[in-house]
Formats: sequence, C-alpha cells, structure tokens
Amino acid sequence: MAPFIGALVRPVGGWLGDKFGGSKVTQVCAAVMALSALGAAYYMAQAYESETPQEYFLPFFVLFLFLFTASGVANGSVFRSIAIIFPKSEAGPVLGWTSAVAAYGAFYIPMVFGEQIEMSTPDHALIGFAIFYIVCMLVNWFFYFRKDVEYYNP
Repeated sequence: MAPFIGALVRPVGGWLGDKFGGSKVTQVCAAVMALSALGAAYYMAQAYESETPQEYFLPFFVLFLFLFTASGVANGSVFRSIAIIFPKSEAGPVLGWTSAVAAYGAFYIPMVFGEQIEMSTPDHALIGFAIFYIVCMLVNWFFYFRKDVEYYNP
C-alpha cells in the first residue's frame, strides 16, 4: 500500500515543484521524511518493549504513510528539478541515472529492514534512513536552495 501511495502522488510533486520550486518542495519533503522515520522508529521501539504492541500500530502506520507520501512527492520534485537544472542534452542521461539509483533503493531498503528485523532492531534502520534524509537536506540546500549558488533552483 505504501509504495503505491508514493507512486500515486509523484505527479503532485512535479506540480508542486513547478508551482513553488523544486528545491523548496524537496527540502520540505526531506524534512517530513526524516521526522516521519524518527517518529516511526520511536513507535516501533516502544512496541518492541511493550506487552501490548498493537497500541503503537496506528501512529506507526500513519507516520509510515507520511514517509511514503513525502517520498513520492519528493521524487516528482527532484525529477522536475533535473529538467530545469541540466541542459536538455544532459537532462535525459541524468534522469536515467537518477532512476537507476532510485531503483537500487527498492532493493536496498527492504534488505536493510530484513536484516534489522532479524536482529529485533528495525528502529535502527529507520534512524539510519532519517540521518540519510537529513544529509539529503544539507546537500539540496548547499547546491540548489541557498542564495548565490551556481544552480539556484528555489
């Protein structure tokens, strides 16, 4: 269900990127993804320690849906940004490379979760992903969002 939601809202990310700026939308989405991942990690850790873990399912599930929704919107805004930042002759290959890297995430993320579930620490995977999202925010800000950069893309 969650990947379907991410794919469904991807065009919304492109539309929001056109309306408000690709880097701005990407920045907000990365923040939502980091906070959602940290929140989901918190509720998952609480559930692992609880005698009634089902009481933590709803907040975990809602945060996980926020995470996937934000990832879909960010996907659309990033692809919108690529088409603006790069010249037309380079945009196609960059979009292809970006798609290939994104497809690798569909392999890597479940693998990491599987390993962490076997160790009874899936919250650690979510914390690691939150750190990655924060690094993405910093990279986005440094190269595209702050004033006076070569490829300013608000």
